[in-house]
Amino acid sequence: MRILVVGAGAIGGYFGGRLLQSGADVTFLVRPRRSEELARDGLVIKSPHGDVTLPKPPTVLAQDIKQPFDIVLLSCKAFDLDDAIKSFAPAVGPQTAIMPMLNGMRHLDVLDAKFGREHVLGGQCAIATTLDANRHVVQLSPMQSLGFGERDGTLSDRVRAADEIFVRGNFDGKASTAIVQDMWEKWVLLATLASSTSLMRAAVGKILLAPGGREYILGVRDEISKIASAAGHTPRAPFIERITAVLTAEGSPFTASMFRDIQAGLPIEADHIVGDLITRAEAAKVDVPRLRVAYTHLKTYEAQRG
Repeated sequence: MRILVVGAGAIGGYFGGRLLQSGADVTFLVRPRRSEELARDGLVIKSPHGDVTLPKPPTVLAQDIKQPFDIVLLSCKAFDLDDAIKSFAPAVGPQTAIMPMLNGMRHLDVLDAKFGREHVLGGQCAIATTLDANRHVVQLSPMQSLGFGERDGTLSDRVRAADEIFVRGNFDGKASTAIVQDMWEKWVLLATLASSTSLMRAAVGKILLAPGGREYILGVRDEISKIASAAGHTPRAPFIERITAVLTAEGSPFTASMFRDIQAGLPIEADHIVGDLITRAEAAKVDVPRLRVAYTHLKTYEAQRG
């Protein structure tokens, strides 16, 4: 299968690089500057699972895409989605499967409207990566997984074929027959972390030391879980048990990437990650006061940033 990875940044560079390292047929869709960097320095990955430098990885510019790919692995931020769609649209043919790794759910509607629901898989990943000053991909912790699947829960031929490739990628890559449930559960954890650590400007461990800190984090978790339940995707008990341990671990340095983006003065996905949850809560008549405070904080940051 021919795989087009949209971008070679922190997420696309890591998973695409690991797939390329395993022998998969991978091409990175990049802008001219990134193309020059990769041609000169290679794709450099620094990771607890092993460092690697991939010399001159295959790249293509948007205007040079001449034929469709079997899989488009999409890992952009939500605020870049429209531009990303324009860039990879020529790569989508009658049999192409788009595998989005964005957080939340709103992007599925956008991709369905543009390409048709039959082209859009569900997908989610769990990893902490960044690009350092040398434009190298740096994995910040051992956690790494990537899940994908048909949104109706079937195990299609194309998902089986992708599973055979992704399972060899030196990360926990695998097909799921419950990918929409998986995506909702990830949203519960991510939005809880993003809301709490961004609002409090601190890691989980520091929030837990503050009066009311534990109650706030778990309260946000509960509000978002109710939204998921109203959508027909009640978080499963083992998931709630696992994330509660993460969210209440004393001394935890855990933060959301949204908080780190705020620290760096970068754009954030306030509407896609938190605002969309509030919209869904209103439709379902779910009360979410803690989430609303966090959203007001995030939108204030965006207004201040200009």
